[in-house]
Parts: sequence; C-alpha cells; structure tokens
Amino acid sequence: MKPAPFHYHAPSTRMEALQLLTELEDARVLAGGQSLVPMLNLRLAAPENLIDLNGVADLAGIVMEGRRLTIGAMTRQRHGERSGLVREACPLLAHALSHVGHQQTRNRGTIGGSIAHMDPTAELPVVACAMDAVVVLESARGTREVPFAQWSDGYLATAIGPGEIVAAIAFPCWPAGHGWAFEEVTRRGEGYSIVSVVALLSMGADGTVDRCAIAIGGLGAAPVRADAAEAVLTGVAPGDEAIAQAGEAASELEAEGDLYAHEAFKRHLAKQLTLRALRSARDRAHAGGTGHG
Repeated sequence: MKPAPFHYHAPSTRMEALQLLTELEDARVLAGGQSLVPMLNLRLAAPENLIDLNGVADLAGIVMEGRRLTIGAMTRQRHGERSGLVREACPLLAHALSHVGHQQTRNRGTIGGSIAHMDPTAELPVVACAMDAVVVLESARGTREVPFAQWSDGYLATAIGPGEIVAAIAFPCWPAGHGWAFEEVTRRGEGYSIVSVVALLSMGADGTVDRCAIAIGGLGAAPVRADAAEAVLTGVAPGDEAIAQAGEAASELEAEGDLYAHEAFKRHLAKQLTLRALRSARDRAHAGGTGHG
C-alpha cells in the first residue's frame, strides 16, 4: 500500500522544526522512519503534515554532561553502538544497541525515534527504564525533562505534549566496575523480542550489592522495574541462592499475553532471563565491569 496524501516539510534548523510543529495541525515528526514509514504505508497513521528532522544536524550527537551520557534524538543507532564514548561510559547501552533489528535498520533508526515510538518489545526502552534515563523535550515554549518512569502513557503512547519533540535522552552512568547484562528472547533471529531483561549491579568492597536495577520489557505496554527482585539482592552477596530468589520475584510480575506468547510463558521468560542476566552482571562486576555480550 501507499501512504495517504500528506504535506512534506523539511526544516534545516531546530527552531524551524519547532515553529512548524506550533503552526501546523495534525503533524507527525519523521526521524529514522523505521517505524513511522511502515505505519504510513499501512495507513495506520495518516497525518496531514509530515515534518522530516533529518536535515536538523544539531539534534544528533553524543556528549558527557557530568555523570550523564546525553545522546541527541537524531543520533543513529549504529553510531551509538559503535561509539567509543558510549562503550566506555555505558557498555550496557552499546551492547543492547547491537540487538536492535538488523544492521541496515540501525543505520537509519535513531535513538530518539525508538524512545518516542515506545514499542514495548524494543531494546532501548528497557535499557532506559533500568538506567533511570531522562527524556529531554523541546518546544517553542522551552525545554523540559521527563523521567523515564513517567514517560509511558499506555501502548505506543508517551508523555510528549503538543508542539514538543524529543531532543535528547540522558542516561545517568553507573560507576566504573559495575556489572551489567542484557538478555532477550526473540520470535526469530533479529526480530522483535518477546521478553527482554536488563540487569545492573554495583558491589561494595565487602562483596555485597549496594545498588541493583532490573528492568523487564515485553510484559505490558512499557518496561517495568522488578522492584521486589532488586530488593532481594540489595545488601547481600549475589550468590546463586539470592539470584534464584530474585528470579522467582521477577516471575510474579503481571504480564499480558499476545499473539506470540501466553501470559504464563512471558512470566517464565521473565524468570529465566532475569537469572541469566543477573549471573552475567555478577560475573562482570567481579571482573571489574569488563566483558562483552
């Protein structure tokens, strides 16, 4: 199929893009197009105006701001995956990006586009959830920041307001030597995930966990933090028994079945992937945060 007719706009500056969003009615923003273009072709989306951000150069880039790794919304996923700064400051993010679709998809897909689209099976949202990322929004009225915990507003819906664009995503970096892991089960090869799990562990000199984050994607409309599982591990040594208890806690999270997996199977995957991710994160923490997926 072909998309419904629309008016195409190609701003070259950020202010021009924001002004168009303010003036135009029924407008959608085009970033990498890996999600929106298929939706247009299937007429699941039919905006009157399409604003292409690919000519707005200053919406891309990767910088460290204190202890936050800030990535411009138009930064290509492949660029983030291969960035030395990302690999050094946030190896989890670089590794998770390598799981996004195919390389050709990552060559065009953007960091901000994935966060804005908020597909519950996508890799970037579950990483953002675990890391307590912050979504930076910009409009003609100014800039505001939304904690990722407040970002989802339901299935494929977010807290973005009228006239706003995702300008950047800020990832608070964990201390050197922390353990991390990303695990997922996909329907086929490099396809969409059924369930994904991110685990982060920081350990003190006495070998006990002083900080833990576990996020699980695919159970519902947005990734969720496994708070009970995190509580099991915090303050104790991450031995096999403690990790097993955390896995059980993860399996008790609510899950929604879909065309590809029943609720019970998703909860089973949540448990098994949590066990796998925690073991890998523990091993990396013991090795000083080194190692690859």
